[in-house]
Amino acid sequence: MGTIRTPPDEQARSIFDGLGYEVAGTGAEFSARRDWKEVHVSAVTDTSVPLEGGRYRCFVTWSEHSEALQETLRREDPGFEWAVIGVSEDGDYEVTRAPPVS
Repeated sequence: MGTIRTPPDEQARSIFDGLGYEVAGTGAEFSARRDWKEVHVSAVTDTSVPLEGGRYRCFVTWSEHSEALQETLRREDPGFEWAVIGVSEDGDYEVTRAPPVS
């Protein structure tokens, strides 16, 4: 039996808190607000993503899933601005896809 990995929700909260966002909610789905912008954050373990909720979305996943997650979102073309953050086991992270700058 393989190792079961939980979503990186604690890491996601830490990232947004460190960026100065006010984090609200519990679990793998929460909101992060700073100034005028509210981002709906989903911590996920694979490419299965909830496509509801908000104009701005950020999906936080383990680093090895970030590329496949981006492909899923491109294919789905969900109609909101989205970003993907890949998190490594040691807590380092990389924004692997961010919305275009307007």
